[in-house]
Amino acid sequence: MPKQIPCLWFDGAAEQAAAHYTSIFPNSAIGEVTRYGPDMPMPEGTAMTVSFTLDGQDYVGLNGGPQFPFTEAISFQIMCADQEEADHYWNRLTDGGEESMCGWLKDRFGVSWQVVPTELTTLLNDPDPGRARRATEAMLQMRRIDIEEIKRAADGVSA
Repeated sequence: MPKQIPCLWFDGAAEQAAAHYTSIFPNSAIGEVTRYGPDMPMPEGTAMTVSFTLDGQDYVGLNGGPQFPFTEAISFQIMCADQEEADHYWNRLTDGGEESMCGWLKDRFGVSWQVVPTELTTLLNDPDPGRARRATEAMLQMRRIDIEEIKRAADGVSA
């Protein structure tokens, strides 16, 4: 299968977004930046595209203008090893952005992310239907996922 590289359409903030994201994710870097020249749709010298890598995943940021804003219809899942890792991404990505429900957030650029401790999937798919239901009900009440609170709910223990 050919390599797939998500392209994110920004309204002039592609360089700032790439710098922000590469400061959050390990093993990340900004690659090639192409710039608009004279007599082009954006001011000369403005970044047209910015290639960047977030922990091995390639992306391209495109400064295309205001025509196509981000929506929650597309989001990036960050599957986190534990609560500490999830909190790191949640805190950094919500800085200047906004929290949503069930581990979803919108960053300062309007890009939607889902910050998910991998243990959540195990709890939501527990073979005991009552335990899975209680875990799901707890998750549905949260913004930032709190895996210990979900475990307590799954076990029927009040906080």
